Amino acid sequence: MFLRKLWHKAVNSMLTFPEDSISPHRYVILKRNIILIMCLVCIIPLALMAGINYSLYRANLESEILRPIQVMAEDTRHAFELFIEERLSTVRFIAHAYTYDELHNEKTLQRVLRTMRSEFVGFVDLGLINQDGILVSYAGPYKLLGKDYSQQPSFQEASVRGVYISDVFMGYRKFPHVVIAVQRMAEDGSTWFIRATLDTGRYEALIASMALRPEFDAFLVNPDGILQTNARFYGKILEESPFDIPPGIHGTHTIKTIDPAGKEVLVAFAPVRTDYTLVLVKPLSVLLRSFYAMKVEMLIIFGVGVVAIILAVVGVADVLVQRIRNSDEKRATAIQELQHTQKLSSIGRLAAGVAHEINNPLAIINEKAGLMQDLVGLSEPFERQDRFMALTDNILQSVERCRTITHRLLGFARRIDVQFEKLDLNGVLRDTLGFLEREASYRQIEMQLLLSPELPPIVSDKGQLQQVFLNILTNAFAAVENGGCIKIRTRFEIRKKKVLVSIEDNGCGMDEEIRKHIFDPFFSTKKGSGTGLGLSITYGIINKLGGTIQVNSKEGEGSTFTISLPLKGNSKSSEAENPADEREKE
Repeated sequence: MFLRKLWHKAVNSMLTFPEDSISPHRYVILKRNIILIMCLVCIIPLALMAGINYSLYRANLESEILRPIQVMAEDTRHAFELFIEERLSTVRFIAHAYTYDELHNEKTLQRVLRTMRSEFVGFVDLGLINQDGILVSYAGPYKLLGKDYSQQPSFQEASVRGVYISDVFMGYRKFPHVVIAVQRMAEDGSTWFIRATLDTGRYEALIASMALRPEFDAFLVNPDGILQTNARFYGKILEESPFDIPPGIHGTHTIKTIDPAGKEVLVAFAPVRTDYTLVLVKPLSVLLRSFYAMKVEMLIIFGVGVVAIILAVVGVADVLVQRIRNSDEKRATAIQELQHTQKLSSIGRLAAGVAHEINNPLAIINEKAGLMQDLVGLSEPFERQDRFMALTDNILQSVERCRTITHRLLGFARRIDVQFEKLDLNGVLRDTLGFLEREASYRQIEMQLLLSPELPPIVSDKGQLQQVFLNILTNAFAAVENGGCIKIRTRFEIRKKKVLVSIEDNGCGMDEEIRKHIFDPFFSTKKGSGTGLGLSITYGIINKLGGTIQVNSKEGEGSTFTISLPLKGNSKSSEAENPADEREKE
């Protein structure tokens, strides 16, 4: 319960932000925290499971590897012990089956050696040594008769223990061999010795019978660590072994170590009863090949799983955070839209008031200028009278122009509710263009009016239509370069009984992504200079008037806005739907 509360507290602290935090960085932090929590929850159990499986599999594999190595070492050790024991028993039998005089006869000794060779392989020669250590009878390939062995370890140890089995050594023969010496004590108290030599090739044969793989190695060593057989990788006979024999071992003992080549190896030591030790060496890289393959597969599966988890978590977190961000933005947009609506309403009332107040002094100027013109006309001719009358006409024309502008402004900003009246759509377009004549002239923008003379009158709201056309034309002016072209067309569709107005520019155009959002509130491509409300308001007005608006655009080639209006206004009782919502319904 405590851990559960602690976990909930940690999660809430990572995912909770102050209500007044509106910085975009909060969504980055929120997304990062969600990804972190979900990755930890998913990856930690996966990693624990992979680690446990890895450890268990390695432990089981190592036990499976050690068992056959130990069995092989034990079998080979028994084979060595049996080989040496058989040869020792044979020499003992000869020593007790024959008398000194019989063995002193060279022919008898030769016959005994032949019999021993026929029954037991490995014997090289056979000799009889008297109690003084002199070889008095010999059967074999070498000329050793009369040699003094009194100082040899074989003679001295056999004199004390009765039996001697040597390590591999060179001796008089100058080739590796093993000596077995047995003491015989006669009934008269005299002693003599039987000395047999074994070929170490039999040791090599026993090693070869293990059928080791080319990467493995096996050899015999004596207690001093001297090789008693040739090794594949670790030296020749009578050289020093690179592996130290563990002291006091009983049975087969296995260790992991590093060989002189730097490879990690598994070494098994099996002591033979004759003070030899059988050493079996196997590289771990070979023994654990299946384990390494499994480890690679496990790592690949684990890596793929982690990548899949991260991708899924990032995708889910991105969707969640985006929805949270959209909700926050919609809430902020609703508040801002309300504030902008109130601000626009105030601006409209202020503009109407300003225009109304300007009309009063304009009327006075008009009356005074007309009175001046009448007075000049009734008076006697005077010098420069024509010049004076021309200047007065200019004043009256300028007053009339100002009056037209203020009337347009009043008609544009006087109301928000829809009020229908019979309109000449071509005339509404010409009046709207009056607001933009100066900018078009200054920027040398060509305005092509392709207005249909057969356009029927429509019943609609003049002020709201002016606002629609002004918004679209303003965007067109912003899109075209100086010297660009804007075409305005009107036509009547008899079958649908609708009037179409298209405004086409040759400006920068829009890509598909921008085109999808141009009617969204506060979406603007004018970085830092646009409110993003013009086309959104335009969309709402057209819907209120019962019409539709469409846009076709291609990046780098320009845009065309097409407005379709009914002949008779059809105001919608409810406010226009959000264009983004309407696109979702479609």
